[in-house]
Amino acid sequence: MYDPLRAQDVLVERLRALHPSLIDLTTGRILRLLDALGRPQDKLPPVIHVAGTNGKGSTTAFLRAMAEAAGLKVHVLTSPHLVRFVERIRVAGTLLTEAQLENLIEQAETANAGEPISFFEMTTAIALKAFADTPADLCIIEVGLGGRFDATNVFDSPAVTVITPVDYDHLELLGPELGKIAWEKAGILRAGRPCVCARQMEEALGVIEAESELVGAPITLMGRDFDAFEDQGRLRVQLEDRLLDLPPPSLFGQHQFDNAGLAVAAIVKLGDPRITDEAIAKGVASAVWPARFQRLIKGPLGERAQARGADLWIDGGHNPHAGRALADAVRRLSAKDGRPVTLIVGMFARKDARGFFEPFASLKPAVFVTTFDSPNAASREELAEAAAQVGLEPHVAADIPAALDRALRVDGPAPHVILCGGLHFAGEALAMSEETWPS
Repeated sequence: MYDPLRAQDVLVERLRALHPSLIDLTTGRILRLLDALGRPQDKLPPVIHVAGTNGKGSTTAFLRAMAEAAGLKVHVLTSPHLVRFVERIRVAGTLLTEAQLENLIEQAETANAGEPISFFEMTTAIALKAFADTPADLCIIEVGLGGRFDATNVFDSPAVTVITPVDYDHLELLGPELGKIAWEKAGILRAGRPCVCARQMEEALGVIEAESELVGAPITLMGRDFDAFEDQGRLRVQLEDRLLDLPPPSLFGQHQFDNAGLAVAAIVKLGDPRITDEAIAKGVASAVWPARFQRLIKGPLGERAQARGADLWIDGGHNPHAGRALADAVRRLSAKDGRPVTLIVGMFARKDARGFFEPFASLKPAVFVTTFDSPNAASREELAEAAAQVGLEPHVAADIPAALDRALRVDGPAPHVILCGGLHFAGEALAMSEETWPS
């Protein structure tokens, strides 16, 4: 039987084999390849470029949903993918087909002519070539890593840049100081082009504002120039000239009010008259972004939880900032019915596992730690030790299904089960059934 997952994996594994993760924090290689492809980055509709540590994907999802609610055709580049490579590249609203992907890989490899190039650089080139070849109204580009030297940082004049909250992550490449990380993120700013910026810690904000002064990029800052907040269950966005009264964000969690508000301010700054307040409201209420506190009902894991009367949620957050946001969402979820909370956690070894667990210490959830199919995954023992260091009592499970089975066998009310720790880990859970593949 034809399996689109496996078929695309063949193409993607060929890409990975030819172009491994040669992370080179410069833009020289990608610019050379794009020149050979005819500079597709210069042939795109208006670009919104999104950088930051947390919330990039959710903010991008809200931006896309608002533009599409207005009837616009939207190109989107995000990373990483959860199950299938093509989730990264949405061309005028549609994921690439097998044939399109193969053709684009051939064009990019021919243009590259055997020169050193990384997997992500090749992915970016493929996406921009696909976008340039297909008419659309808007292009939303999510930074892969950092910003200043990221492969996506190739636009001379983006319509709007966006910086989501900056926090500690990828310290081995971007840090270790928060100011250094912020300097990397602020590298997407461009002279005369507006930047919409989330609330930031003082150290990060100082660096971003200094960079904006240096390059001449005007900043609109949340909490100073505009604001977004929950009011009686609805999202209020106070802009410089008006107050928008909007439905609550479709994505769960208090932090999504900020993400949605940031996206609203950015789409308003874009200034496209087709994107009306009605379209903004519809987009805020309809955005979809898998593995960001996503309720899983279908597939073997979701069905197993439902049979027990439990609910299963999946979240790809993997650093202390994401841990704080997730803990707050879980606390609010449990407060509604008093049911217990259980965490199933898998994480990359290079992540700050203790910092991720710490916000959950006061909740005292049951914790099951496990691993997943990656040479970079943290061991069960490492995660158990990190959880124990903050006062939790972790249990070790062989894999995700085993962890869920044990979580559902606990005595008492059916728990809220949260599978979390990283997007790769979340993707492994979603990959178990075609019913739960992101589309």
